[in-house]
Amino acid sequence: MQIVPRIKPDHGTVTFFLASGADRHLCRLATTFSTQKQAFSYLQKHRTEFERQARARLASGELEDGIVVLSMI
Repeated sequence: MQIVPRIKPDHGTVTFFLASGADRHLCRLATTFSTQKQAFSYLQKHRTEFERQARARLASGELEDGIVVLSMI
């Protein structure tokens, strides 16, 4: 028998704030990575694209409980 730790789905999820004038909007990026460190590295690499997507979703009102939800590109 092999014991394998369960990976919680939020381990590869990172949050960040999107600045829009004086307002700050919480954004959540869901990835398929198993660690937040890997997910954060991915976010940093593609930051410009995720900010563009977040602004578009915010403008169209696509929010979940007030949070802009994004996923891997």
